[in-house]
Amino acid sequence: MGMAKTMIEEKLREECGIFGCSLTTDEAVGITYNSLLALQHRGQEGAGIAVVDGGKIHSHKDVGLVSEVFSKKFFKKMPAGRIAVGHARYSTTGGNVYENCGPFTTEYLTGRIATAHNGNITNAQELRHKLETQGLSFNSTSDSEVISSLLAFYITRADNAFEGLVMAANDLEGAFSLVIASSDNTLVAIRDPHGYRPLCIGRSEFGFAVASESCALEACGFEFIRDVLPGEVIIAENGKLIKQGVKLNMTKEGSGLCIFEYVYFARPDSIIDGLSVYEARYSMGMILAKEYPVLADIVCGVPDSGLDAAHGYSEGSGLPLVPGFVKNRYIGRSFIYPTQSQRDDAVRLKLNPLTASVKDKRIVLVDDSVVRGTTCEKIVRSLKKAGAKEVHLRISSPPFRFSCHYGTDVDSAENLIANKMSLDEVRQKTGADSLGYISIEGLKKACEKCTLSFCTECFTGNLAHSLPSKHIFE
Repeated sequence: MGMAKTMIEEKLREECGIFGCSLTTDEAVGITYNSLLALQHRGQEGAGIAVVDGGKIHSHKDVGLVSEVFSKKFFKKMPAGRIAVGHARYSTTGGNVYENCGPFTTEYLTGRIATAHNGNITNAQELRHKLETQGLSFNSTSDSEVISSLLAFYITRADNAFEGLVMAANDLEGAFSLVIASSDNTLVAIRDPHGYRPLCIGRSEFGFAVASESCALEACGFEFIRDVLPGEVIIAENGKLIKQGVKLNMTKEGSGLCIFEYVYFARPDSIIDGLSVYEARYSMGMILAKEYPVLADIVCGVPDSGLDAAHGYSEGSGLPLVPGFVKNRYIGRSFIYPTQSQRDDAVRLKLNPLTASVKDKRIVLVDDSVVRGTTCEKIVRSLKKAGAKEVHLRISSPPFRFSCHYGTDVDSAENLIANKMSLDEVRQKTGADSLGYISIEGLKKACEKCTLSFCTECFTGNLAHSLPSKHIFE
């Protein structure tokens, strides 16, 4: 971009938020739009909606926030429909351009499908090459388009569409939660056999919906029913579930929900695989208070993802929880810094210390992660500038030491601060008076009510399973 990264850009990001609904009334587009607003935190680079109407699929997508992509003109032009899928994108594969935004619509001999995908396909290049040898062409560099084309490829070669979808999904490696709308008025949801990315089901008097997080279901009037199981395929038609069950190849070892969903990605009002995100973050703070106690006056959380862990730390330590910052909620994604001094103090555009709370206080500052250290350094410096006596930094995730194969934009290992500096050197860089990361054991304990096991590769280097080598179209 040429300018210094914004504070948000220094946070880890994950690929996407997805949604799909099958209704008995013509409200699918409006409901899908509302769902994407609720999932905006999962992707701010692009958005799209595809709706089925009269055997055709109409779609609109572009780069930008949901509210920027969909104008009043869009709602006048698009049919309301009864089946729609939506996508809020953050790019982990392919650049942030219109062509890489989802959902992806693929036409085949007997119909069309629109596919929204959350995750990262580790064998996407191999799949793309194989499909190109079969005469298929691609308009983007996104692995989501590869998925949509693969689904269409198998549908045309199977005895029925359902069998084709299962065959295609079994060729995919890596992380994938999929929502697919077909021109024959069918909505399909698929979650990979490891369960890396979340996906859940909701019900209302008007039909069914699936979403990356339960908060999107509830925001649109759907009652959360349950999570889609690893390896499960869900099919809905005319507002009713007509097929559900684990259909994918489950010989792959283990399940591995990305544990960072609980640390940062998900909204605190979501429930993922049986565990409240808020409860998990609160427990992280409680455990941090036991693992890294300190003499202090107050506890402050870094908005927004550090607030719930700060609440837990306060409860665990007996120290009062006070607001340490005022957050500017009206700054968009694209503010710039013409001078170096403005770049150095850019964090103040988003967060400004609340001097009345922090002056002359010894502060426990709780945040979700330290990736490169630059944002933490600015936040700590701003608190001390506001008169804080001491700042003790507590982090609700272990140090990042490894890159991610499955769609989280952890930097290359050599750029991660935990691999370049000792704990005390990181403390010195951030300017904190002390520094403590939650242990991997403590993080797992905080999330122990989750019904799945976890992928902790970015902290431990251990995959939930070994990376497979698979031959397709055999």
